[in-house]
Amino acid sequence: MIQQVTKGIKISVETSFEGTFYKNYKIQFAFEYKITIENQSKDSVQLHAREWTILDALNNVEVVTGEGVIGKKPVLEPGESHTYSSGCLLTSPFGAMYGHYNMINFTTSKKFNVAIPAFKLSAPFALN
Repeated sequence: MIQQVTKGIKISVETSFEGTFYKNYKIQFAFEYKITIENQSKDSVQLHAREWTILDALNNVEVVTGEGVIGKKPVLEPGESHTYSSGCLLTSPFGAMYGHYNMINFTTSKKFNVAIPAFKLSAPFALN
């Protein structure tokens, strides 16, 4: 598990390999990631948006941005957490992801970024 705390918001990431399949005549490697966002600060916060950078071993880079996570913009009171799962497809059995969440502090009304630590994606059969 990978973890990082930014401005009192703890991000924990777990990954798993889900399998391979063909899409548009190309092999794809499917990965799932489970993220827990924990508010360790004294203020109420809301996740507003996200930005991901997804890399694979073939030097392909994809940047994904959008509002919320899986259609939600969770509000976290002090001590609360929100967990969700999502996934990505790579064209190689190895890769990595990192990014940040755009958050709003309800006490100060200020926006701030929370780092999503870099984490590796790897298919177990490809490890040596």
